[in-house]
Amino acid sequence: MPDDINEEQKPPEADPGPADQSDAHAAQQVPEDAATHEEVAAPAVLRTTGPAGEPVRSVSAAERRRMNRRELLKLIPVLALGAFAVPKLREPLLNEGLHLSDWVSGKLFGRQRLAQTFRDSDVVAFERFPYNYYDVADPGVDLERWTLTVEGLVQRPGDYKLSQIQALPKVTQNTRHVCVEGWDVIGSFGGTRASDFLRSIGADTSARFLEAECVDGYYESIDMGTVLHPQTLFCYEMYGKPLDRGHGAPLRLQMPTKLGYKQAKYLDTIRVSNVLRADKRGYWEDQGYDWYGGL
Repeated sequence: MPDDINEEQKPPEADPGPADQSDAHAAQQVPEDAATHEEVAAPAVLRTTGPAGEPVRSVSAAERRRMNRRELLKLIPVLALGAFAVPKLREPLLNEGLHLSDWVSGKLFGRQRLAQTFRDSDVVAFERFPYNYYDVADPGVDLERWTLTVEGLVQRPGDYKLSQIQALPKVTQNTRHVCVEGWDVIGSFGGTRASDFLRSIGADTSARFLEAECVDGYYESIDMGTVLHPQTLFCYEMYGKPLDRGHGAPLRLQMPTKLGYKQAKYLDTIRVSNVLRADKRGYWEDQGYDWYGGL
């Protein structure tokens, strides 16, 4: 050892007594206990199969969040039913649901998207085509003197005879008639395209609505997009013969893109407009039916 370094002499340690030996022994045990504790806390090896051999997959936090959202969506119908159970909420919720249905139907409608047409062999026999009416099957239209009154946003308003409507190109089509009561039937219809007639009278086809009033007191309104659809007819024939009284003679609407209650019969007056009267949107619609009535 170099001379310039003086080693400090430590006094000799006293022999530990019995208690000191116990403490020393405990101190020596600490590392062993700590090692044992760390061994228990170490993560177990992830299993890849369950007790029955089924695969076990680890679910990430992002997936758990998505699963929670799906579970919440499943509860929405239950919550809606609960809301409908509250009388004060029932009517507002129903109205909002109908407005949403109208909005979605309008967005999905395509003016050039045609309803399905069928072969003659698919058409049901005339005798099996149901008569359907809201009040009377025959309101007693005077077929000889009948005219269609045209009003509203048109250049040539007035009264039009059936022969004037029939003078326009005739269209025949085999299409499905769908009733909101749950039945449907394929029939054969003939008439003038509503779009051809509206253009012939100088109607403003940028207007929003066509309103219809009927001899039997029924009334209806239709969005202009549907009126201008190429399959929308002012129908005066079924199965190659003039409409009979039970099916709406002498003139009715025939729209294979709409439910049956929109297809007014016994037409008396039509009106092109941009504003619907609040209390006269449609006979059944004013009692809670969907206004758009699309298929």
